[in-house]
Amino acid sequence: MKYNIEHCGIIILAAGESKRLGNPKQLLSFGGNTLLARVANTACESGLDPVFAVLGANDDKINATLNIPGLIVVKNDNWKEGMASSIRIGLSSMLELSPQLDGIIMLVCDQPYLNQDLIKALIEAQHDSGLPAAAASYGGKLGTPALFQRSFFSELMSLSGDTGARKILERKRENVVEVEFELGVVDIDTQDDYERLLNEHKNEV
Repeated sequence: MKYNIEHCGIIILAAGESKRLGNPKQLLSFGGNTLLARVANTACESGLDPVFAVLGANDDKINATLNIPGLIVVKNDNWKEGMASSIRIGLSSMLELSPQLDGIIMLVCDQPYLNQDLIKALIEAQHDSGLPAAAASYGGKLGTPALFQRSFFSELMSLSGDTGARKILERKRENVVEVEFELGVVDIDTQDDYERLLNEHKNEV
């Protein structure tokens, strides 16, 4: 069976409190913008619609920095439960707005090297393979960004706690086409991670 996606939206998961970092990672500056605004701009310029950002901790402060045309902000009051709650509220809110939706791409806010080419590569890989999911591959694992066809929606809605979509990707690996994203291993959880990113970027420039 070949799975088709006609109408695909994007959900950016950005509700966490960045406990290990000590301040909101969403607002860290990189390449002339905040981490979250960079991802949101990339998503909104992709041509996919709708684009949702799910906020939770520090939502007022973060929302004030997101004056991005086309971006819809959703608040997750249950953000303390973990990532699964943001996936559920993002997907259910998106389906309310766009019931015809048959695919979603899930992004996180702390992958600074995400770009349009990667989003396009996910869409093309899913289309060419006919499989119901496509996911970035890095460090020997599957992860975000990840594209899910509608047949995965009920599983995504049944996630709970601090479990993200990776659990589903690993369990259903035979249904997932992989897209190489070596720089996907770069994410920001601690101050050391952030300083390393800035130093590497400085060297690249």
